[in-house]
Amino acid sequence: MDKELAREIKGIKTSGKCPVHVAIIMDGNGRWASKRGLPRTEGHSAGVKAVRQVVEIASEIGVKYLTLYTFSVENWKRPKDEVASLMELLSRTTLKELDDLMQNNVRLIVTGRIDELPMARREVLKSAIRKTSNNTGLTLNLALNYGGRTEIVDAVRAIAREVHKGNISPDKIDDDLFSSYLYTAKLPDPDLLIRTSGEMRLSNFLIWQTSYTEMYITDTLWPDFGKAEFAAAIRDYIKRDRRFGRVTLS
Repeated sequence: MDKELAREIKGIKTSGKCPVHVAIIMDGNGRWASKRGLPRTEGHSAGVKAVRQVVEIASEIGVKYLTLYTFSVENWKRPKDEVASLMELLSRTTLKELDDLMQNNVRLIVTGRIDELPMARREVLKSAIRKTSNNTGLTLNLALNYGGRTEIVDAVRAIAREVHKGNISPDKIDDDLFSSYLYTAKLPDPDLLIRTSGEMRLSNFLIWQTSYTEMYITDTLWPDFGKAEFAAAIRDYIKRDRRFGRVTLS
């Protein structure tokens, strides 16, 4: 690690304003590959390096939760060979990185409809989740087969069933109760959402949870996003005044 980045990390850690939960829309793998005349699958493989770097620096500076938009419910519409490649890459990377997750005290969890994944891929993930379950450092949350609208619909269905059984009164439904039925019930809402590749949209990602999340958009394509870029995003976040609808009185 170069001295300048080390100073930045130290400054973030001593600021007392490091975000607790950072979410990232990892966009630009395909464009990265296209610029180099490579297949899209090569862009996804290159993106794994960025994941590794971001997990390392997030752990180092004290982020407690890191959510990565790994595979959306809409991604099933991509060409079958690309989807198969993504599933294979997910399993291979999980197996390869498991030792590092254990050594760095990282806990792995998954948010989304994991039971709809191919069985072999699902079992690799579930095994890694079990093996890291007692780790107490960074929680790495993979949003996998995830969609914000799907999550809300699933929550509404679950609450409706409880109302039908007489376990919940409709009058008791509020923000807190609704949040408790989301996939992310045990996670705090993100403080910061990073999107790479310059696109200005949420893409159906954490649409309930990001109501007051600070957003940071960078033109950097995901495979080129590393520790310095992550530190820059955190530094930008630290400078902001989060009011949550309130007015700051001078």
